[in-house]
Amino acid sequence: MKKILVIGLGKVGSLVGMLLARRFEVTGVDKLQPSVAMSFNTIVGDINHDEFLNTIFLGQDAVVSCMPYNLNLPIARRAYQFGIHYFDLTEDVPTTIAIREMARDSRGIMAPQCGLAPGFIGIVGSDLAKRFSRLRDIELRVGALPRYPNGLMGYSFTWSPAGVVNEYINDAEVIHNGVRKIVPSLEGIEMINIEGQEFEAFSTSGGLGTMCETFEGKVDTLNYKTIRYPGHCSLMRFMLYELILKERRELLEQILTEAKPPVQQDVVYVYAVVEGWKGNHLEREEFYRAYHPIQIDGQHWRAISWTTAASISAVVEMVSDGNLPNTGFVKQEDIPLEAFLNTSNGSFFREV
Repeated sequence: MKKILVIGLGKVGSLVGMLLARRFEVTGVDKLQPSVAMSFNTIVGDINHDEFLNTIFLGQDAVVSCMPYNLNLPIARRAYQFGIHYFDLTEDVPTTIAIREMARDSRGIMAPQCGLAPGFIGIVGSDLAKRFSRLRDIELRVGALPRYPNGLMGYSFTWSPAGVVNEYINDAEVIHNGVRKIVPSLEGIEMINIEGQEFEAFSTSGGLGTMCETFEGKVDTLNYKTIRYPGHCSLMRFMLYELILKERRELLEQILTEAKPPVQQDVVYVYAVVEGWKGNHLEREEFYRAYHPIQIDGQHWRAISWTTAASISAVVEMVSDGNLPNTGFVKQEDIPLEAFLNTSNGSFFREV
């Protein structure tokens, strides 16, 4: 793998291009000219035009899509047709199912869901699960939040508004009482105390990726919940279901983006708990980290940006190094945590 196409140069894509350009020949693509100089070659164009898409794919070994979930599928199809590796950050279940179908006879790897959740949290949860001879519960939690919240919602849209709304509306998959089920998002609310600070967590769609399939028949409980400041969930339910803005997603995204723009000082919480038996002893293993903004090459990067960018870039490295298969579909829970952390980009998680 030498030449990599990075499509979408927003909050995450620009950093993905920068990180990968340290090792690969990167070409970045966006509809608009980047407002700041990039450390890699960039092309301006519209990926909705087939001729343009065909042109930029020529000669590439891999493509990384950092586009909103609803724009990933045409890019994945083109990667399949060109026989090159494909990576994305989607939390969208139908998109992932379609990509998995392509992976049955793909000439390159098809690796969606390479962000935080799904993505890094699944790698962490699977690593904890390997320490047990028999499992009982796997509970995974991630929150990307403003460090200094204000207002009743206690949130800012440092991540894709379309992605956030999508995971709030679509149903979530879980394993409950040993049975694989579908449950509504914004339900199952619980309180979490992290270092003296109270949070709420509730079900959202897509965070488990393919883990319910992998652990079906092996656990009594498996679920993923999003961490937010208290009160956020009820306000989102009010907007989506009482104001019926779930029927007008673009309007809702516009309202939320204008009301809660990105902050520079954010925090990403990653929390995983696994319970089970080691021999005859019932035990519990936990993973907890709070990730904050860092400087990379003299630039300030939000926590959500660098954790997401480093995660997908680490998976690209692992494929290039032969630490993952080079064809077919990759489940995030099949990625070894230690090998992930040993990549140059995965090491950001270890250093912090």
